[in-house]
Amino acid sequence: MADLLGTVPSAEKETENKDKKKEKRPWDDIPRSGEIGKTPDLAETLGFYDINAVRREQRERDNSDPSLARFMCAELTRGYFLEHNEAKYTERRERVYTCMRIPRELEKLMIFGFFLCLDAFLYVFTLLPLRVLLALLHLLTLPCCSLGGSRLLQPAQVCDILKGLIMVLCYSMMHYVDYSMMYHLIRGQSVIKLYIIYNMLEVADRLFSSFGQDILDALYWTATEPKERKRDSIGVIPHFLMAVFYVFLHAILIMVQASTLNVAFNSHNKSLLTIMMSNNFVEIKGSVFKKFEKNNLFQMSNSDIKERFTSYVLLLIVCLRNMEQFSWSPDHLWVLLPDVFMVIASEIAVDVIKHAFITKFNEITADVYSEYRASLAFDLVSCRQKNACTDYSDSVARRMGFIPLPLAVLLIRVVMSSVNVQGALSYSCVFLFYMGMVTLKVLNSIVLLGKSCVYVKRANMEDKLFEKPPTAVPGKTPSRTSKTSRCTAPSGTQ
Repeated sequence: MADLLGTVPSAEKETENKDKKKEKRPWDDIPRSGEIGKTPDLAETLGFYDINAVRREQRERDNSDPSLARFMCAELTRGYFLEHNEAKYTERRERVYTCMRIPRELEKLMIFGFFLCLDAFLYVFTLLPLRVLLALLHLLTLPCCSLGGSRLLQPAQVCDILKGLIMVLCYSMMHYVDYSMMYHLIRGQSVIKLYIIYNMLEVADRLFSSFGQDILDALYWTATEPKERKRDSIGVIPHFLMAVFYVFLHAILIMVQASTLNVAFNSHNKSLLTIMMSNNFVEIKGSVFKKFEKNNLFQMSNSDIKERFTSYVLLLIVCLRNMEQFSWSPDHLWVLLPDVFMVIASEIAVDVIKHAFITKFNEITADVYSEYRASLAFDLVSCRQKNACTDYSDSVARRMGFIPLPLAVLLIRVVMSSVNVQGALSYSCVFLFYMGMVTLKVLNSIVLLGKSCVYVKRANMEDKLFEKPPTAVPGKTPSRTSKTSRCTAPSGTQ
């Protein structure tokens, strides 16, 4: 009984001790003297505990409580490691380098394409008249009847005569178009109406260029098609009339463009010129967010080359018309030059920005422009061979959409109306100017041919230049593949 009574108080004491341990007093966490550093995580050194570890532990305990100061300190001292995403950041850096290379590579292509267009354009003024004279002389020296059913003229000579006749007829028809009346008619319109007209003219110019070369090619093939084949055409005369009508309409279209640009140059507040320049930047919006493959980008690059060359010729026409109005005063030329440079700079800036972002969004490298340049060089070298499939100017027209005949007719019309040629001295100056153009054409052709051979060799395409042409079976029309197997550029840039 005594043992039982003795165990009851001891049980009560144990319960009280447990309750006291559960009650945590504020000063229990403070280490007593002589017990500082007695934690199991601290390392003992020479029989003493590390006081720095204790302070570090207290600091960590204090930092566990949130506060604005600790948040700002963490934001200012927070670190991160970019090497964990090395592949992603390397790709981003390469994109930046590609965008930095685009202007240089693009301008290399543009300069090469510009001189290609210049060579085809100078050909119309320099070598084409001489070739037409040689073809006519050859036609006159032949007997009246051909022997053995042979051709009177070679296909190239027939095409040259047709081009010469088209230019002569269109130039004669352009005399009935009054440039001054067209200029004043356009000048009387409002700015918004002129802006709409200019946009419509740009669209019409692209449509005319795409369909016009088909009309000319149909004429050339109809006139030179072998007689033994079955003809499915409507005849040479209807095709010739269609070609004359097309070149005349296209020349008038370019004249309206030049007149609109001339009105913009002569406006007092330059508002129309500013609107027309801003229209180029609208082109960026319609291009950079589209899906582009390499072939589509090549077509757009060729179109940009053609547009830039056409813009330069239009600026030349505007300067000629303005200089004529001011009696060829050199002072007025300095007034025109700032606007001319501004238009050229806007064209270059728009092309660079457009191509830079197209290549960025479509993950196309800058080396693709070297491939485009090699493809254009391949066309040039192929057309310079002895038995080429087509004329060089026609090849440039098909590839870039640049047709030199309407532009040449308009430029001749403007120059003849702006420059008064009278007397022997004036005709001597015209002859010297013509010889200078011939010299420029020959030098340009030599340099282009040399550069083209270098580009073709770098692209390893020289073997395709020596492929044997397909042999046509007598009495059988060759297929489309056999006709174009040698005359096309390498696949991949078509």
